[in-house]
Amino acid sequence: MKKAMSRGDRLFEWTIDAFLVAVLVVTLIPMWYVVMVSLLPFGKSPSLFIPPWEWSFEAYAQLVFQPTIWRAALNSIVLTFGGVAISLTLTVMAAYPLSRRGLPGRNFIVGLILFTFLFNAGLIPTFLVVKDLGLLNTYWSILLNGAVSVYNLLVMKTFFQSLPESLEEAARIDGANDWQVLWHVVLPLSRPILLTIGLFYGVANWNNFFEPILFLSDRSLMPLPVVLRDILTGLNVAEYVEGGAAQAAPAEALKMAAVVLITLPMLLVYPWIQRYFTKGVLIGSVKE
Repeated sequence: MKKAMSRGDRLFEWTIDAFLVAVLVVTLIPMWYVVMVSLLPFGKSPSLFIPPWEWSFEAYAQLVFQPTIWRAALNSIVLTFGGVAISLTLTVMAAYPLSRRGLPGRNFIVGLILFTFLFNAGLIPTFLVVKDLGLLNTYWSILLNGAVSVYNLLVMKTFFQSLPESLEEAARIDGANDWQVLWHVVLPLSRPILLTIGLFYGVANWNNFFEPILFLSDRSLMPLPVVLRDILTGLNVAEYVEGGAAQAAPAEALKMAAVVLITLPMLLVYPWIQRYFTKGVLIGSVKE
């Protein structure tokens, strides 16, 4: 029989519910405003609510049908998927051996990695290294620079350490080597952490705009975040819209439409990854 809640417990739950609703409202209002302004017809002032019969998709049309936007989208896709593949591979290759307690010099190596987490060489030395390697104006300057996050590496290392050692011992008794243990035992059980870290890397690569500005001078290689920055700040807007766009849609609508278009892919991908993440947690759960 369910125990009746006390007055204090009910008050606590109501307080938590009210707080969560307030957080939801504070989060949704700016998003709603961005969408409404992006649908703003020409000659109207920005508003928090626009009747559906007054919606105008002209701002989206001005952006979507521009070859420059599609080229920037392709650049973002290459940098995002390529970055996730490279970063996940390097992170797994580093985290798995560091999770083995018998690795010689393990604590010393972890200490060096933690040192880079606290201190870094700085912007100018990083640029000079990328330049001397001949990576300027290439995708590799973005994909390789900072490919491994120390935080993600330590999280994955901790996850690998939590897996039962008996599973690896059983695989080695059956004749599996280290690569086979990693591929056939560890990685199938690590789907939750792989999806989580992959999501972190994906969002970081999709939203990255500082490194492209720093390492790329070829406009044809610029990703969507740089395009968004140029549109929002009014730089080189003529490259991304038609000459008569200002007479077809308000400038604010063009800016907000760019925000929606660049944010939309991550909003669509996250629920899909979340579904597989939940499934991966159930599949990856093991018992001693």
